[in-house]
Amino acid sequence: MIALSLAEIASAVGGQTYDIPDDSVRVTGPVVIDSRKVEAGSLFAAFAGERVDGHDYAHQVVDQGAAAVLASRPVGVPAIVVDDVQAALGALARHVVARLGATLVALTGSAGKTSTKDLIAQVLRRKAPTVFTPGSFNNEIGLPLTALSATDDTKFLVLEMGARGKGHIRYLTGLTPPRVGLVLNVGTAHIGEFGGREQIAEAKGELVEALPADGTAILNADDPLVRAMASRTRAKVLLFGEAADADVRAENVRLTENGQPAFSLHTPTGCSEVTLRLYGEHHVSNALAAAAVAHDLGMSVEEIALALSEAGTLSRWRMEVTERPDGVTIVNDAYNANPESMRAALRALTAMGQARRAAGGRTWAVLGQMAELGDESLAEHDAVGRLAVRLNVSKLVAVGGREASWLQLGAYNEGSWGEESVHVSDAQAAIDLLRSELRPGDVVLVKASRSVGLESVAQALLDSGIDAGADAR
Repeated sequence: MIALSLAEIASAVGGQTYDIPDDSVRVTGPVVIDSRKVEAGSLFAAFAGERVDGHDYAHQVVDQGAAAVLASRPVGVPAIVVDDVQAALGALARHVVARLGATLVALTGSAGKTSTKDLIAQVLRRKAPTVFTPGSFNNEIGLPLTALSATDDTKFLVLEMGARGKGHIRYLTGLTPPRVGLVLNVGTAHIGEFGGREQIAEAKGELVEALPADGTAILNADDPLVRAMASRTRAKVLLFGEAADADVRAENVRLTENGQPAFSLHTPTGCSEVTLRLYGEHHVSNALAAAAVAHDLGMSVEEIALALSEAGTLSRWRMEVTERPDGVTIVNDAYNANPESMRAALRALTAMGQARRAAGGRTWAVLGQMAELGDESLAEHDAVGRLAVRLNVSKLVAVGGREASWLQLGAYNEGSWGEESVHVSDAQAAIDLLRSELRPGDVVLVKASRSVGLESVAQALLDSGIDAGADAR
């Protein structure tokens, strides 16, 4: 964080100082909510959770070098006491952002937010110092913490914004007002909470409504609900996509034999070729979104194309592709799942498996529940199972309870798969099955909502591959 005195922080958050002998002492380290991450000069924000109360760690963090604690009550060590720690954290972020002078880029969407955010960050940091949301730290606590990690030399602040209801994005944009706002898509993620895609669009569009007149709204030309948001903003509108009228568009889209997208990138200033290191055609839209942001911020098409072609995956468990020593490839996409991302991942799996089929390689889809789909859950799980059959995935392993049974049933009903689809009760059962049946050349996709925890399957299979490789040698 930029260095601030305790007096200035107290004023910014409307707090009272307690047990602070000198309020001119400055916070020079990061703002943290985890006592294990305290550094010299940190500000520790004490949240009272269901299991752990951060206030109980006040003495410990000061002993570790924290300058003070942001707390909801006096704690016997230097503290700034406020009524609501979360609100104070947001107020502090708003204060810091106002002082920074950096360009704020905010993005939202039903799918692909984190992958796109990572691409934007990797492109923009070639131009100037860039701070961006780590992982999916995109809520009322994570977003302020990201903003507070910016320093005096930060020129671009890239912020992912999530929403679970109307008003959430409006609140976040109030904390960190963006100049560039990007909306990727409107899908069915969290549809059980929102009630429908139109309600999701209403909530996501709060981002473009928050933009200033001299800002830029970057909208997906291929998604009618996103394109329609142009009427909800006073900012300039820049369209991206594969549509002929998109300002930033892709032409001649194809996949390499490894399933990596390649295309011709067209912007208002020219065109250049891109071959992504990421896997799956769905990343073309993400890359175009990142290219549109970079174009708006002054980068040339050649610079953008080079940066995109060299960009990798920064966040864990999102299409992480690892080939084991024994020739089995594991695709760990277990961080989260919704119907759109499931379909994209299955298509990517199919593309990756095509080159291996001639040598006897098979494709395995190890899938679990997609959460928060409400009344659409049965139909959506059934549809994903059916798609696995239509894409000719070799083996479907549905992991978990009721929703997993719907996945398997959809596959069975689509193609009478029999032995080609199986329903197992939990992650360990999936691990045991795969360990006994995988062979060199196979490609395994692991994907489910975060709450299912299928990353344990991917990790166990990777560990098995290390053992197998050692045995083979």
